[in-house]
Amino acid sequence: MVGACRASPAPIISHLPLRNLKTIRILNCSQQSISRAQLPNRRLFLFSLPLSTFLFLPLPAFSEGDTVISTEYDPVTRSERDASALISQRISLGIELLEKGRDLQAQGDFNGALQYFSQVIESYKDLAFSEYARVGRALALYEVGDREEAIAEMEDVSISLKGYPEVHAALAAALYADKHAALLAENQFTIATLLDPHFTDLSYVRDTKHWPPSLISSLQHFITLS
Repeated sequence: MVGACRASPAPIISHLPLRNLKTIRILNCSQQSISRAQLPNRRLFLFSLPLSTFLFLPLPAFSEGDTVISTEYDPVTRSERDASALISQRISLGIELLEKGRDLQAQGDFNGALQYFSQVIESYKDLAFSEYARVGRALALYEVGDREEAIAEMEDVSISLKGYPEVHAALAAALYADKHAALLAENQFTIATLLDPHFTDLSYVRDTKHWPPSLISSLQHFITLS
């Protein structure tokens, strides 16, 4: 339904007849309707544009005060990267020596293993993995005949690596066989077997942990209370 046209007040022309005044109002109304129809509607115009038109509109430019995050920003300095690379290289060399000692231990070469374990302890004592080299060194010392030093090493490492089952089991075997300290041995073995029950199995310490024959014999004496 077309709304009623609001005609602007026409000037009073006293000399025109009433019929002519009515005709003037109709003409004014028609002219206003035509004018509104011819005015473009901006909103309809924008929605009628194809999508590709907006793809080519210019993007807003950044001013110098705007913050732009650079993808090339590196929070690590060159000196820090170089220091990290040197530390990584040093750790790799230390672990390589530790693995060589363990390989010789598995082959039954306890004198050769002792040399590698000792080298790790001397050169990398500031690094945590040197404590595991001390365990290997204690086992090798026990086999080559220096049992007093071996037991002292085990007791020390059982504190620094408290909760590491192998050193507690080895110390239990040595304390029972060499120190005749049955109660202390029992306490150490309880810790070891709570953490890893495999240490009650002689084949495990021989084939998997590669203990020296003398320490396996001491563990057997402890388990059988002989």
